[in-house]
Amino acid sequence: MIESQWNARFVATILGVIFVAVGLLGFIPNPLVSDVGYFQVNAAHNFVHLITGALLLLSPYFGFPVLMIRTLAVAYTAIAVLGFVAPDVASLDGAIAMNHADHWLHAALAIVLLFIGFTKPMEHSVTTAHM
Repeated sequence: MIESQWNARFVATILGVIFVAVGLLGFIPNPLVSDVGYFQVNAAHNFVHLITGALLLLSPYFGFPVLMIRTLAVAYTAIAVLGFVAPDVASLDGAIAMNHADHWLHAALAIVLLFIGFTKPMEHSVTTAHM
């Protein structure tokens, strides 16, 4: 059953792979994600994706995939709101390249992460000590 696999470890791993892939793709000239692509990114933005992906991939091994997903949900909500009302603040005064398409993607990602992180019950790994 799919629901039994829809747990925090699975979600964090899938999202981590996606973030790392997007981070790497941003370094390769292409029409979708690049400095001249539909989603404008620069090296700093790519590193944010790579670091986020690495944290998501590592979170199950350190026992905090749910916390990581929820933290990203809140962070991307803030980034999305700032992207629309104060784009200079969201982009750290231009240090991280962003355009209007990025703001909409961040908003959509925030909604998905909020839904996954706060409405779906997620399995937690439980360990017990045996004597």
